[in-house]
Amino acid sequence: MDSMVRAASLRGLLPLVDTLGGDGAALLARFRVPVPALESDDAVIPSAAAAQILETAAAELDCPDLGLRLAGQQNATVLGPLALAIENSPTFGDALETANRFLFVHSPALTVSQIPDPSGRPGVVGLLYRGTEVEPLPPQVVDLGLGLFHRIIVLLHGGPYGLRSVHLPHAAVAPAAGYTGFFGAEVRFDRPEAVLRVPGGLAAMPVPGGNQVLRDIAVDYITSHFPAPGRSVADRVRLLLTQALGTSPVEVGAIARLLRMHPRTLQRRLAAEQTTFEALLDEVRRATAARLITRTDLPFAQVTAMVGLAEQSALSRAARRWFGASPRSLRAAADTRPR
Repeated sequence: MDSMVRAASLRGLLPLVDTLGGDGAALLARFRVPVPALESDDAVIPSAAAAQILETAAAELDCPDLGLRLAGQQNATVLGPLALAIENSPTFGDALETANRFLFVHSPALTVSQIPDPSGRPGVVGLLYRGTEVEPLPPQVVDLGLGLFHRIIVLLHGGPYGLRSVHLPHAAVAPAAGYTGFFGAEVRFDRPEAVLRVPGGLAAMPVPGGNQVLRDIAVDYITSHFPAPGRSVADRVRLLLTQALGTSPVEVGAIARLLRMHPRTLQRRLAAEQTTFEALLDEVRRATAARLITRTDLPFAQVTAMVGLAEQSALSRAARRWFGASPRSLRAAADTRPR
C-alpha cells in the first residue's frame, strides 16, 4: 500500500501557484486531488502524488524555490492535532520527542529526530528530517519539509534560535542566496541527510506559553484516534530501527521498550508476521548501506558507524552478502551511472 500524507501539507499551494501565473485547481485535478482536501484536517493523499505536484509545479512555473516559498506560508497548523501537542510541550526537546513519536499522524513516510552533529562540533546537535523509504525524498519535498521544520522552531522560540547551518541532501535547485535568506544561516548542499545544526542546549529550553493540560489532552486524543491504522508491528519496528541506526542502541530490548512491550512479546508478534527482529535489522542496515555507499562520498569507516556495525571489515562482509560486491566496487559502479 502506498504511503499517505495529510493533504494539508500542500495548504497554501493553490494561491501560490495562481500568483506565479499557473492554475492551482487544474494542477491538483491532474493528480486527482480535490481542492477542498487541502483545507481539510482529515483528508489524506498519496505521498507520491504530493511530491509529484510539488515537483511539477516547480518545473512548469520555473520556480525552483517553490518548496521554500510554500514553507514560508505555512505553520504548525498543517500538522493537525499534532500541532497542539507540539506547541504546548514544556521544552523544545519534548516538542521534538512528540513530533518523532506522532509524526505518522501527518505521514508515516516521514521522521524527525535528534542526532549527533554531522560536523562533529562540540555543543552542537543535528535535527534530522528524512523519509522512511529507501528512495530519497525529491528536492521540493525536502525543501518544504525542512523549511517548515525550521519555521515551526522559529515560531515556537519567538525568533532566531541559534541555527548554525543547514545540510540538504540535494544540489542547489535554486540560487544558494535564496536558501541562505530563508534559513538565515549557511546552507550546505549534497550532504548525506537533511539536517538543521542547532545549539545543544536548545532541547532544554522551555517553549513559551506551553500548557501541559492542553498537551495532555492533545496526546490523549492522538493516541486514542490515530493508532497507526494498517501499520504492522514489523513496520513499526522497521521505522524505529531506521531512526535509531547509528545513533542509539538497536538491541531488541531497546526497541521493545519504545513500543512498550516485553522483548519476548515483541518477538512473538514478529513471528506471527513471518519475520524476526534480526531480519528487520538486517533489512534496515542493507537499505541504509546501499544509500550511503551509492549516493554519498562518506568514508567507509563513517558508513560503518552509521549502519551500526562495529568495524569496517563487518561492512565489507555484509556488503558481499547483500549485494555480491565490496563497498568500494558498489560506489565505483554508482559513480559511472548517468546522473
